[in-house]
Amino acid sequence: MEILLVIIAIVVFIVAGQGLKIVRPWQKGLIERLGKYQRTADSGLTIIIPFIETLKKIDVREQVVDIPPQAVITKDNVVVEVDAVVYYEITDPVKMTYNVANFWLAVTKLAQTNLRNLVGDMALDESLTSREQINTKLREILDDATDKWGTKVTRVELQKIEPPVDVTEAMHRQMKAERERRAMILEAEGAKRSAILKAEGQAEAIQKVADANKYEKIAIAEGEKQAITLVYNAIHEGKPTNDLIAIKYLEALEKIANGTATKVFLPMETSGILGSIGSIGELFKEKIGEKTK
Repeated sequence: MEILLVIIAIVVFIVAGQGLKIVRPWQKGLIERLGKYQRTADSGLTIIIPFIETLKKIDVREQVVDIPPQAVITKDNVVVEVDAVVYYEITDPVKMTYNVANFWLAVTKLAQTNLRNLVGDMALDESLTSREQINTKLREILDDATDKWGTKVTRVELQKIEPPVDVTEAMHRQMKAERERRAMILEAEGAKRSAILKAEGQAEAIQKVADANKYEKIAIAEGEKQAITLVYNAIHEGKPTNDLIAIKYLEALEKIANGTATKVFLPMETSGILGSIGSIGELFKEKIGEKTK
């Protein structure tokens, strides 16, 4: 009898253990009763009816699906190899469980198809420089399509877009030629700018020298003008006679005759001066005659 009680106690303990389930914080529990969905259990301790109810745990953390590489023909008929990764999280465990048989396979095929369509509508150069645009469009398409499966696509990332080897080599040569062309343009622009600056500097220097020469000549002319004015005013204030003018003229002629020049040009007014000199000679003769008397 005691043995029977022990057996019954063990059976009750096992049955009770079957009815106690623990759901982790990142899980949701789907409880089915006799094959029919009954309720969703949150994290913590959950009690079910043994042998009548079953608990299926669903991981609701963000997960990733790796899209296998595939060959895609671009708009300009270049075959490229493209692959991506899709990040998603489960928002409704019930739809995730009952609305799709194999979510991983379904989202993989859906991503491959739409990725082929998106890249196929672009030229090679555009597809290589539009990763962010492709990621955004593909995420929107997958998010809308998987909404009925109780999931939310958080982001999509292209891992690689690889053209064939010969196309890659041609692109490298093209980029090298473009860089060399830009370098030559920059070098020519630099030489042009240098020549312009040099010419502007020379022109400015010539202008400065010309201005300096002009100011020098103006200053000299102003000085000579002032000197002539002073001499002219001094002569007129002294009221010189013709005799004095004749004497000064003779002194000037003496200095001219002492020079190295072989020719001496006399001004047109010399006839009046020579007349004054003749008067001076007559005056000297008169004075000499008076002394002899």
